[in-house]
Amino acid sequence: PELNLLPLRRGGSVENDNVLCRTMIGEIIAIGNELTSGRITNTTSAFAARELFLAGHEIYAMHTIGDTPKLIGEALKRAIRRVDFVIVTGGLGPTTDDLTNEAVAEALQRPATLNEAILEKIRSQLRDPDGQLDALEKLAWLPEGAEVLSAEERMAGHLLVHDDIPVFFLPGVPVQAQKLLVDIVLPRLSGWSGCNKYQRMRLYKTVGLPEHEINQRLMPLEQEKQVSVGYYPVDFEVHVSLSVSGSSAEEADTLLNDAEQRIQETLGDHIYGMDRETLAEVVGNLLRENRLMLSTAESCTGGLISSQLTSVPGSSEWFAGGVVAYSNHVKEVLLNVDRDLLRNYGAVSGQVARAMAARLAARVGTKISLSVTGIAGPGGGTEEKPVGTVYIGLFYKNKVKDTLHHFSGRRKEIQEMTAQTALDMVRRVLLEK
Repeated sequence: PELNLLPLRRGGSVENDNVLCRTMIGEIIAIGNELTSGRITNTTSAFAARELFLAGHEIYAMHTIGDTPKLIGEALKRAIRRVDFVIVTGGLGPTTDDLTNEAVAEALQRPATLNEAILEKIRSQLRDPDGQLDALEKLAWLPEGAEVLSAEERMAGHLLVHDDIPVFFLPGVPVQAQKLLVDIVLPRLSGWSGCNKYQRMRLYKTVGLPEHEINQRLMPLEQEKQVSVGYYPVDFEVHVSLSVSGSSAEEADTLLNDAEQRIQETLGDHIYGMDRETLAEVVGNLLRENRLMLSTAESCTGGLISSQLTSVPGSSEWFAGGVVAYSNHVKEVLLNVDRDLLRNYGAVSGQVARAMAARLAARVGTKISLSVTGIAGPGGGTEEKPVGTVYIGLFYKNKVKDTLHHFSGRRKEIQEMTAQTALDMVRRVLLEK
């Protein structure tokens, strides 16, 4: 059955000095057989929804549709009837299965017209215009009335305003769509809504508490007028959204400050970051503030922790490097782990985890070192040490400790939970006074 969102269009309005401020409600439509078949994960819709939320907008529906013009047209017409803006991704390319513009032409009665500027842009970028132009000319045919979003890109995306509703068409390639969304779409929507000065948004990222417990702790805050709280499990974290609205910028700021203080007091150090921060970024900032270099010794995670750390720009300031010591031989040779420890306690043990962290710190000269060793599965487990058994070691301030964890799930999930828990262990020890 069709969702009835009509009463929610342009919701949350407040009047102030004859200026109407509103929260804009949107819908995202992702197009492509590669998405509906499961060959490609639809990361763009999640990225768009998160960025739109942080900009003060709300997404009430997200759809994934194959390259079928009739279904695309139906979804588009339905969205235009019930929300304030629509974002469509995919189906804008030059191949025969890129059918978004054809669907728009049919559904909205907007026949395709040749955009000479785009055509010239394509021609100027081709080494052999005569041989390739025919294949790429499709990119220059846009629905009647469409406005090109960027003059710099060949796959520029476009904006079509239909029945006073802005519809943004973005490329299916995630990096292209995300750049256009941040650089062009969000500023354009901000100009339409006029709402940012009255609404404030925050996204808190937490670890170590289940969703239901966070909900119980924050229930009193949910009862407050002009305050909205939401809970979203993301991978092995829980994200808490906070939205406040007021009749003036000052009131909205006051409401936000009060609500933020209550959330921080209630959840404490389970909050690791806000908005777009990642756990690796937070750890990196703490290491930088403490003028520390971190080293890592990984077994069961196979370099995942190092990968997450080095994905942060500027990580060379606080990350010395890591060793993937998968076999016992490498643990002995590169980390100087005693053979007797491995023989007596096994590679998956607190004793070995501590030795990995301490010996690596000594070998590379860092004051803090992290290690992980465990059984990620699906095989290798025993009754004494089942799959999911993980030891995390940490060397800091000339002391070394280990913690034992029992994770569940598939191999990748166990590795990701191990990496997250290990980084959070570093975060917490650096927060200690």
